[in-house]
Amino acid sequence: MDRELEQAALVALLRRGDRSWSDLTDQVESVGSAWEVLDGALDVSGQGALFDEAFADEKDLEGIAAEIAAWESEGMRLVTVLDDDYPLYLRLVHQRPPFLFLRGTPVEDDLRVAVVGTRNPTPEGVAHARAIAGGLAERGVTVVSGLAAGIDTAAHGTALAVGGRTVGVIGTGLRRSYPAQNARLQGEIAERGLLLSQFWPDAPPSKTSFPMRNAVMSGYSLATVVVEAAYRSGARMQARLALEHGRRVFLMRSLMTHEWAREYAARPNTTVIDGPDDVFTELDSLVPATGELSWM
Repeated sequence: MDRELEQAALVALLRRGDRSWSDLTDQVESVGSAWEVLDGALDVSGQGALFDEAFADEKDLEGIAAEIAAWESEGMRLVTVLDDDYPLYLRLVHQRPPFLFLRGTPVEDDLRVAVVGTRNPTPEGVAHARAIAGGLAERGVTVVSGLAAGIDTAAHGTALAVGGRTVGVIGTGLRRSYPAQNARLQGEIAERGLLLSQFWPDAPPSKTSFPMRNAVMSGYSLATVVVEAAYRSGARMQARLALEHGRRVFLMRSLMTHEWAREYAARPNTTVIDGPDDVFTELDSLVPATGELSWM
């Protein structure tokens, strides 16, 4: 079955809502076809039409395929776990979403580093974020961040200012901007970089969407740099997830006042840094050898 109908079948499965998305992702990847999984679900005891009339035949899938085409005409490209262009490193983590919506220019290289931190940074934190993001971008590294206020904004803005590549991994659908003051920056990233969302186009921000975003940002990136972060923060959570994913974590030395940071600093794959140069010197070692990244 062609890509369009496979994508439509996956959307149909997810909209049914009778199974967790992670379970469906596992099954679809195992079977290798969303259509086969959907067809089996609809044919329970020969009562497929009674079980769920909404997705009983291929005509219904063609309707969803038309909806996907409309999303694309709006500049939102759907990529699923069955597609070859689904990001490789993200595919390797347990929290991989079943689909992504992309707006902008696809990132061809694999050297992507996330720069994250608090929404309420100190002037020193902003300066560090700008120096790190700018230096990475000038060296051809794609700067990834979450388009939040504070450190994220500084990282994205600096990468664009030096003519580099940046990817915004957002916690809403692509039709929304959060925070509202970053709407212009989000539009600029869409024009000159890439926006990535694991949520339906109109999905609003929520308490769960941002932790999910951090998991995807970690999986999508080969390393995470945490500039400033409290214990109860998405940046701290992303550092933990990155270590679970087998990715490199860089922690600013100023974070060592926090117990959580000292604990993470003692783990393998963590480097405490004093400034941007400490990140730059490690760039060649970030790309893993074949098989080095593990399924989580």
